[in-house]
Amino acid sequence: MRFIQFALLYLLCSLFLTSGAQEAEADKGLIFKAATEIIGHEKYCALITLNETGQPQARMMEPFPPEEDFVIWFGTNKNSRKVREIKNDDRVTVYYADEAGNGYVVVTGRAVLVDDPGEKERRWMEHWARFYPNRENYLLIKVIPKSMEVVSYAHDLTGDSVTWRAPHIVID
Repeated sequence: MRFIQFALLYLLCSLFLTSGAQEAEADKGLIFKAATEIIGHEKYCALITLNETGQPQARMMEPFPPEEDFVIWFGTNKNSRKVREIKNDDRVTVYYADEAGNGYVVVTGRAVLVDDPGEKERRWMEHWARFYPNRENYLLIKVIPKSMEVVSYAHDLTGDSVTWRAPHIVID
């Protein structure tokens, strides 16, 4: 648990800042493979939005499994703080921590709010019924990835020895 707290604190402090150094991108195939494995073992992740002052706001979420192109979907209440923040600034970060402490996945991208009835029907978890009587306030968040970084000790994906920057890719 300490690893997750430390990693989340580190990410909150650094994800929205950019470095002047441009490290080379890692192998996309290996990053996708490692990310798929880490995400596949985790039920929850953190969705990080920006509030009206630009301060990162993190909350635990239960995502749907990512699509093949790493688009990530969430269900939420249309009256939630995160929805207001996304309407104001659609830049988001999604953070998955490997519970065993063997790595993490960070996906940065843009969030889109989706209120399509068919899409909402396809993306529904029955145990959410107690939170959404009649599904009245149920809304989807679709995260379209722009970049991803992964640390996976099992795949020998670790941070740069000088900058500690994790292996990363830009997603087209």
